Amino acid sequence: MKTSQITKEIHTTTMDDDEYAKLIRRMNPPRVVIDNNASDDATVIQVDSVNKHGTLLEVVQVLTDMNLVIKKAYISSDGGWFMDVFKVIDQDGNKIRDTQVLDYIQKRIESNAGWFIPPLRSSVGVMPTDEYTSIELAGTDRPGLLSEVSAVLTDLHCNVVNAEIWTHNTRAAAVIHVTDNSTHSAITDPIRLSTIKELLCNVVRTNSGSRAAKTVFSCSDTHRERRLHQIMFDDRDYEGVKRARTSASRPSVTLMNIEKDYTVVTMRSKDRPKLVFDVVCTLTDMQYVVFHGMVSTEPVEAYQEFYIRHVDGLPINSEAEQERVIQCLEAAIERRASEGLELELSAEDRVGLLSDITRTFRENSLTIVRAEISTREGKAKDTFYVTDVTGNPVESKIVESIRQQIGVSKLKVKKKEKEHCSVLGTSRPSHETTTMGLDRVGHHLS
Repeated sequence: MKTSQITKEIHTTTMDDDEYAKLIRRMNPPRVVIDNNASDDATVIQVDSVNKHGTLLEVVQVLTDMNLVIKKAYISSDGGWFMDVFKVIDQDGNKIRDTQVLDYIQKRIESNAGWFIPPLRSSVGVMPTDEYTSIELAGTDRPGLLSEVSAVLTDLHCNVVNAEIWTHNTRAAAVIHVTDNSTHSAITDPIRLSTIKELLCNVVRTNSGSRAAKTVFSCSDTHRERRLHQIMFDDRDYEGVKRARTSASRPSVTLMNIEKDYTVVTMRSKDRPKLVFDVVCTLTDMQYVVFHGMVSTEPVEAYQEFYIRHVDGLPINSEAEQERVIQCLEAAIERRASEGLELELSAEDRVGLLSDITRTFRENSLTIVRAEISTREGKAKDTFYVTDVTGNPVESKIVESIRQQIGVSKLKVKKKEKEHCSVLGTSRPSHETTTMGLDRVGHHLS
């Protein structure tokens, strides 16, 4: 048989297998049961679905996008089927009583018959859509970087409508949505897009050293926060010298291989919003499948334990691979840990607003370690996490001076919850307790 014929038959078989898998998922859509009576202090959401790589991430993403807090979770799979049980609350610590929210969660999960969107990591750059142009950046972090980026966009007559910026381990990544100042729609002119790319690349390339800055065209429709994880992963932010932190604030990640070819990943860290999403997202994009697991979060710390294999069916065997997984999970947990003082801006949106705000921060020697920019119905609501240029807390007199410059009613200091003096010194579920919890959900470790 000729090589071309063999290749054609293999390709046809693969296509047939993919179509068959899609048919199975369409015939067996996810089933969601929501119960507000099963727990005294949380809403219980149970999801049964065909077991497919990425389904756990999709479910967690739905819950995260609704700003729900996952207090506990149990994950179990048996052959071609899996079951997830989540105990969730709203941001005020209450059960989810709004029937519209509950209906939306159920419909969104159950309607995702196509389920998993493969990761798109191929490039970082500028992508136009109908409503806005999406710009993705990666480079070396430095004081004033966001100010310089927003100034360039303002000079190019671009209005920032939404953005998210992360920094970690001397690296910075951003996903920025912009519109044309005059048309309030996406920028589609290829010459103008090329100019935007070139000028932004000049900004992020400065002081990048041996690590290349990235500003190239892309066509990624991946979830924004997942995309940020992918950008920073590709930029290898998990390597090199880590920021100075106290041992109490650093996450603890351990790996252990057990019988039946599983690697058990155990994580302990300070609890925070979207923590479970960040971990599951990273495992999924590193091509690891979660077969069983549990999550338990408390005000002091979060404990996560997952039984995983690589998509090829094997556990993590080499020491190098184990070290890489540990580094990547630590980075995923740390990327949006709430370092610095949290400042919240509420103001009428206008062209150049972000440039003006970030320039004021820079002129007062503040560094932005993370930021979330959003606009809705002509209103801008932005959140900035800031430190001084050395990474230390900002003096209160500087904060008040900045508030006077921007507007006391517009810029507010968001109160932080009381920090606990020790995290790693607190109790956690034992290995026996967690495995017993898994047994309650599904005892087949196959």
